[in-house]
Amino acid sequence: MNKTDGLIRDIRAIKEKYQSKRAALLPALYLAQREFGWLSPEALEFVAEALDVPKASIKGTATFYAMFKNKPVGRHLIQLCTNVACMIMGAERLVDLLRDKYGIEPNGTSADGRFSLVIMECIGACDTAPAMLINEDFYDNLNKENIIDILENYK
Repeated sequence: MNKTDGLIRDIRAIKEKYQSKRAALLPALYLAQREFGWLSPEALEFVAEALDVPKASIKGTATFYAMFKNKPVGRHLIQLCTNVACMIMGAERLVDLLRDKYGIEPNGTSADGRFSLVIMECIGACDTAPAMLINEDFYDNLNKENIIDILENYK
């Protein structure tokens, strides 16, 4: 069995949990993104076929939500909050540090493909700002020293 066989099985299992095929769309897109790394046209087609939903509906949903990536991303996705509390606590300096040390621009990927950087509007950790997610791992109370230590754990 190849990896897409497992994905088809997982999407079909999700589809069984919902009264309509369209209700299974968000979790199915999440699974496809986890499997393929991003939602390429081929991944969208794959989900459309697995759910038996028009490709236009799949693409519309995938491009509407910020949680879905519609272009290739690095091996590790950094989502850094720069909303008011995080900015006051130094998030803007962290963006500069990421640019200088790793060559990552917001909405860009490092030349080595190791990191992609997305600026978040709010990560919900204002009391321990600045905060970020790396892939699905949460970090807060960030500063120039500890962010480098954290990133060094992601090769």
